Amino acid sequence: MSRFSSPAILFKTPIYWLATLLMLSPLWVQAADKGLFWKMESPTGITSYLFGTMHTDDNRVADFSPQVLEALNAVDTFMMEVSPSQDPKLLMLPEGNIATLMTNEEFEQVRELADFHVMHLGAAMQMKPWLLAVIFDLPKPQTPFAQDNLLMTKSEDLSKDVVGIETPQEHFGVMDSFSLEEQMVMLRAVLKRTPEQKEKDFEKLINAYLKGDAEKISSLDEQITGGMLPKPIWQKMRAKLLDERNVVMAQRSIAKASEGPTFVAVGASHLAGKTGLIAAFKQAGFTLTPLKMR
Repeated sequence: MSRFSSPAILFKTPIYWLATLLMLSPLWVQAADKGLFWKMESPTGITSYLFGTMHTDDNRVADFSPQVLEALNAVDTFMMEVSPSQDPKLLMLPEGNIATLMTNEEFEQVRELADFHVMHLGAAMQMKPWLLAVIFDLPKPQTPFAQDNLLMTKSEDLSKDVVGIETPQEHFGVMDSFSLEEQMVMLRAVLKRTPEQKEKDFEKLINAYLKGDAEKISSLDEQITGGMLPKPIWQKMRAKLLDERNVVMAQRSIAKASEGPTFVAVGASHLAGKTGLIAAFKQAGFTLTPLKMR
């Protein structure tokens, strides 16, 4: 499951902020519209920034460059995908649990993966299956803080206004458009994957991120997540998680960046393509300049 377009999950082991979804060495091969870090000037001359994130706590993306921190310090508002939520009900089944939907073998797999990700089995069984699919497809978390959270914390330390593009209800409600049966298909697809496959795909994604290549990230999303799911479910997921959300993200972030200096941080898959935020800001009259992330 994508680390760049999934709802930015608020469950990372017992800590809220996992997901469900993003630098070079030296970090500078950002051609055309592929970049992940942009300086944006509005038609009225207001300077803002657009930053593609990866929903992970991997140290390779969690260590921010002086350029990124300078940009954060220069704005009034930090805008992230979703405001943090303390309501676990958004991530839980309204009633019952998924144990009755699984075979004994699948139950054992879930039990082992819940233990690996430091999750209470009872809580895991009450989670929405799509959420378990995203969690179980991630490497074991090393810290409570994904990249998005670290940016939020730094913004709060700098006394910036922190706002969410989406409300928690909007953000997590996206996946509620999938039936329980469809969500179980997602979970079963992840249960079939070996640890080696997960690690290999994660490294592909993180390497694309480290090269600052938004188009490659989008292509890998299609290849990895699209490759493990039935085509109708993947097409629906792509429409719901990317295309439809991109429209809302663009409208709200453009409005905020037109009002005052804003640092917009969203999953990197939301940047590239015809419906991506790079194209949307350009269409709104903003001048975009790619910046080094390191």
